[in-house]
Amino acid sequence: MRPAASLSVLLCLSAVQARAGVLGEEEARGNLIVEPVEAPEAVDRVFVGATVWTSAGDRLSSGYVVVQGGEITAVGEGAAPSIDGATVVDVKGKHLTPGLIDTHSHLGVYASPDASAHGDGNEMTAPTTPGVWAEHSVWPQDPGFEHAVAGGITTLQILPGSANLVGGRGVVMRPVPTRGARAMRFDGAPPTVKMACGENPKRVYGGKNRAPATRMGNLRGQREAFLAAEVYLRKWKDYEAKRDRYQAQQETPPKKKDRIEEPEPPARDLDKETLALILDGQALPQIHCYRADDMLAMMQLGEEFGFQIRSFHHALEAYKIRDLLARHDIASSTWADWWGFKLEAYDGIPANAALLTQAGARAIIHSDSAIGIQRLNQEAAKAWASGTRAGIELERDQVLKWVTLHPAWALGIDDQVGSLEPGKRADVVVWTADPFSVYAEARWVFVDGALMYDKDRPRTWSDFEVGQGVTP
Repeated sequence: MRPAASLSVLLCLSAVQARAGVLGEEEARGNLIVEPVEAPEAVDRVFVGATVWTSAGDRLSSGYVVVQGGEITAVGEGAAPSIDGATVVDVKGKHLTPGLIDTHSHLGVYASPDASAHGDGNEMTAPTTPGVWAEHSVWPQDPGFEHAVAGGITTLQILPGSANLVGGRGVVMRPVPTRGARAMRFDGAPPTVKMACGENPKRVYGGKNRAPATRMGNLRGQREAFLAAEVYLRKWKDYEAKRDRYQAQQETPPKKKDRIEEPEPPARDLDKETLALILDGQALPQIHCYRADDMLAMMQLGEEFGFQIRSFHHALEAYKIRDLLARHDIASSTWADWWGFKLEAYDGIPANAALLTQAGARAIIHSDSAIGIQRLNQEAAKAWASGTRAGIELERDQVLKWVTLHPAWALGIDDQVGSLEPGKRADVVVWTADPFSVYAEARWVFVDGALMYDKDRPRTWSDFEVGQGVTP
């Protein structure tokens, strides 16, 4: 009997599933080579003497963090436990935080150096292209990755661009040197899907004299795509029910008249598979939206088709509906102070993140920039200062969550990263000063307990960086 196909196996295709599941397609075979190149090894360490920002409610003076086997095993204040074989790192006078997380990046798909040949982020051949994956455009030698790590980034989401109503799948990645994009994937992170509303899709396709050319055309296109995905998902669910009955009868054969034939799986459709992930609750929608009314329209779309939006991106008018975003548990990935570069960005205000936080909504500071990602801590500091000037008093830990725990939640990985807590991955940044200070620099950056960046001995990953620096 041939192995039975499965909707969840065909749709999810994480590296772990590809090793464990039955896959009859190219993505499974693509998991054969996933090893990083010259990957630094995790080392057991005990960091002592620093100010430890846990992003879990505590800021510890003279704190310690114990890292073993690539995980955090203890966090506390005062005398650190003695760990056999662990390297003790004296970081007195420095500050420790979780690794920073950027929910909105185009590194690798719009790689440096800036050239048309590196423009691989927008599949502008149809208004909806759910079947494309950002992973398949990521160029691991983009020097932006190593620059991001130097700014304290340990996890980032790479997204398609915003030209399309559904741009395709995003990918959550670790900035580590690899030969191929798959080896950079954050193992176990759920799939994400990039969607867009507002000016971008209607400008791109209206300019080609085709739909959508208006906001109402945008919503029609997205609704039609989800209607088709509903039919596709229903076919797979029906098939899986028949397959399960068929497999059950192999264990206890029924009477001949009650036997069923082995069912054939439905024909695959890459576009509908991605949207079926959303409908089935397995993928996290990440939606480019500026205006409050556009965000409300997308929330209505989610209600119509029964899916939950995870995060709005850019979200410059999120403050106008902050109570609704808090009530519906939708994050807002926004900038500190970008505004006014197009009409739908005109009502952006620098106190946006602070107002969202005050209302109990999840605020996130993202970059959408190969430059901004290098100073995400300072972007959060700017947004904090803007809130303070507006009369909104926030705790440091609340602000740190904008670039650590909240983005981890938006990507579905907050059980693994985003705070310094036992059992989580050892993503640790050692800062030379208060991380919200303009003078703070990342001294050391660790990913899964491995030293990925040393300010005094930086590594060169990309061929495009060779010879660019000045050797003293």
